[in-house]
Amino acid sequence: MFRLDVPALLAVVKARGDHSQAAIARRTGIAESSVSRYLRGEAQPDLNCAMRLAEHYDLDLRGVIKRVPIEAVA
Repeated sequence: MFRLDVPALLAVVKARGDHSQAAIARRTGIAESSVSRYLRGEAQPDLNCAMRLAEHYDLDLRGVIKRVPIEAVA
């Protein structure tokens, strides 16, 4: 299973000057409610949203989406 590495994403986001969920939503076109759930770890971005994050923040997805053992998810 794969999970968004929120601290790694936030480091890049803040370096680009986006300091709020609303700013991330505006830049990427992802709903602010979805951004909020991603940052709280309550949901994972689908491929479309992950690609939007990567495109707008010049990310390599391998740097912000990490494999986690299935046992750790339960």
